[in-house]
Amino acid sequence: MFPAWNPAQPEITDLIVQHDPHTLQRLLVRKQDLLEAYSRFHNRKALRAILALPENAGYLDAREIDVLLLTVHWEMQRLAEEFHHGHRVWELLRPVVASIRQAGIRETLRIIDVGCGIGYTMRWLAANIPLADHNMEFIGIDLNATLIAEANRLASAEGLPCQFLQGDAFSPEHSGHVLLSTGVIHHFRGNALLEFLCQHDQPSTQAFLHFDFQPWFLAPFGSFFFHYLRMRTAVARHDGVLSTSRAHDARTLLEAARTSAPGFAAGIYGAKIWSTPIPRVFHTLVGLRHKLVPELRRHLGRYATRLGELQ
Repeated sequence: MFPAWNPAQPEITDLIVQHDPHTLQRLLVRKQDLLEAYSRFHNRKALRAILALPENAGYLDAREIDVLLLTVHWEMQRLAEEFHHGHRVWELLRPVVASIRQAGIRETLRIIDVGCGIGYTMRWLAANIPLADHNMEFIGIDLNATLIAEANRLASAEGLPCQFLQGDAFSPEHSGHVLLSTGVIHHFRGNALLEFLCQHDQPSTQAFLHFDFQPWFLAPFGSFFFHYLRMRTAVARHDGVLSTSRAHDARTLLEAARTSAPGFAAGIYGAKIWSTPIPRVFHTLVGLRHKLVPELRRHLGRYATRLGELQ
């Protein structure tokens, strides 16, 4: 294994911005701490990327880091557009919403994007889905104030009916009927993954959909060439490949969901390309309140087998 692909290490973007978990106040990040973290993994690629980051008196320059993060997220949006990710989300969200309605829930459904970044998924849904027809509201939540500000700027410029908030998506004031995320769940590992999923079991929450890379032994190689050709920053190139190495397999996700969120039936959606053994680039961890499972299978029709065993 190449040192830069070791899944035991965090991604650079996990470390260059840090917040107080209670106040959400942004904290200073000491550059030497990051260098020491990746030195333990002998990850020279990460060390080169970190050494190039602007600093003031040994601490990362917050303004320059914000510019870097925005650049990375803009590039990620371009990839999401090319992979038709908005269509992928709606393909599964639509039958989930129909199942919730069939179960008798008539109130406005709050769809929460956890770790929304600059809000591409919510903005795509707001631009393409008639909210009045489905009685939904789209809300993106992220800890990073800079990304939230950019998401709101873009939504305003595009005239879209969605909103973006800085905060904890699992706090009582932000509870939602459906929680979804894209490329987030692999950032949580071990006990952190269990704690992340445990927070889903709130009275109002009826379902969760977590879209992420699907692990495959060739995935890091393909990701390496793809990110080298398409990404402009060393941080994006490093993290893009590492994220495929850190992605959870279906068994890990299902065991974690069934252990930490027993109030939901869990399954994996979109695991294979048609009926071949070739895996898709993405798969989705789906959690549903047990009463919704029969309705979802009915609404998915012939695609229900792609969800595997919901239990």
